[in-house]
Amino acid sequence: MAVQLRNPDRLYIAGQWVSSLDGSPIEVISPDTEEVVFRVAGAGPRDMDKAVDAAREAFDGGPWSTMPVSDRLAMLKRMADALDRREAELAAAWSMQMGGLAAMAGFAAQRGTQNLRDAIAAGEHFPFDVRVDSPFADEARVIHEAVGVIAAITPWNVPYKLMMAKVSPALVAGCTVIMKPAPETPVEAYIIAECAEEAGLPPGVINLVPSDREAADHLMRNARVDKIAFTGSTAVGRQIAQVCGENIRRFTLELGGKSAAIVLDDMPVAEAAKILTSTIVTVSGQICAMLTRAIVSRHRYDELAAAIAEEMKQVRIGHSDDPQAQMGPLASARQRERVEHYIAVGVAEGATVLTGGKRPAEPGRGFFFEPTLFTGVTNDMTIAREEIFGPVLCLIACEDVEDAVRIANDTIYGLNASVLTHDSAAAAAIARKLRTGTFAQNGLRTDFSLPWGGFKQSGIGREGGEKGLLSYLETKTVLLDAVAG
Repeated sequence: MAVQLRNPDRLYIAGQWVSSLDGSPIEVISPDTEEVVFRVAGAGPRDMDKAVDAAREAFDGGPWSTMPVSDRLAMLKRMADALDRREAELAAAWSMQMGGLAAMAGFAAQRGTQNLRDAIAAGEHFPFDVRVDSPFADEARVIHEAVGVIAAITPWNVPYKLMMAKVSPALVAGCTVIMKPAPETPVEAYIIAECAEEAGLPPGVINLVPSDREAADHLMRNARVDKIAFTGSTAVGRQIAQVCGENIRRFTLELGGKSAAIVLDDMPVAEAAKILTSTIVTVSGQICAMLTRAIVSRHRYDELAAAIAEEMKQVRIGHSDDPQAQMGPLASARQRERVEHYIAVGVAEGATVLTGGKRPAEPGRGFFFEPTLFTGVTNDMTIAREEIFGPVLCLIACEDVEDAVRIANDTIYGLNASVLTHDSAAAAAIARKLRTGTFAQNGLRTDFSLPWGGFKQSGIGREGGEKGLLSYLETKTVLLDAVAG
């Protein structure tokens, strides 16, 4: 097979590959073929407690958080080198587990490892211990110390990149980590654990416990965890915030989105249609920052709708290993059923499926779905309010730019946005008015070395860059008398 794990039937806890105490094995289903393609160990509640104990002991009594930063970073550089050597496996794992196109898989693997290298670079220049002036002490210092034990809980859509966005700054900060990947996509986390072991990270610094929802909930509620770092749905994010709020534990949440793309009148219709279509089919629309609401002037609405529909009809749907495919399958049968549910809701509420909206005739097997355009959408409809997480675009009419901004901001989310225009000054002006964590002119663009996160119910906190490192550190002020002699 393209992916070779040394101990897929084991969990990684306290530096050892161990059998599960009370979990059930996890089967990985190919979205391309609907067949079981991999099996790994599954953790239960007792395994979660054991992993927390290992991480707690490694943080409280181990050398990781107290060793010189340079020594920690040197070890992490060895880990990054080990991950680089397994780039092909990481790419293959993404396609195998969630149907990501092979043409994109190499980039997805590189980006995940780059998260670690970015965190290392931030750590090399970060002021962990700084002397400052104070009228109240002869010597005053501001010190940044590791938060402690981190539970990193990630979803299935881009699992390696998202896990490394949490593991990397946590390790640089001196935290210890419990990795809880989604049961649909556990393989990359195994590779991370194997590379950490190869690099010589001390026992308990990284632990791996794939699991179902019940065991994950048990981990989340363990009070010996100092912080939860989560990417996933807003519904689960609310639950995590409530649980952490009970004892004021730390958390960062990267949640859902219903991001808007405003099409200004200077943007040619044909060009806008190509941008919007190529965007919505990326990872089959299964990206939290996906531009799922396109807002256009009423007098250009019908022309843009027809152009998008024509572009969508030309999209080649195929298996993840098909070099000609422009869109692969949805990640699971459950996810396809979710998309189909929203199609039915949209029609029932009065929107029109101009193209798509169903399973394609080919390929015959796999969790495939056509790229879909809804017209006649108003911003109060369910399909314009809730995250569908599929290749479904809602086209909404506006009266003018001010109305477009109002519509774009009329959402509980605030993760991403775009303005389609060749007028950069106009784009910059609108960017300041949109309540989103990220904005890019002319499509879906992100730089994960910069701060990433959302406004409103799209999350709390940021990942990436120095901001991401800060979220795994506590700040301590120290005031001292002058040293005698």
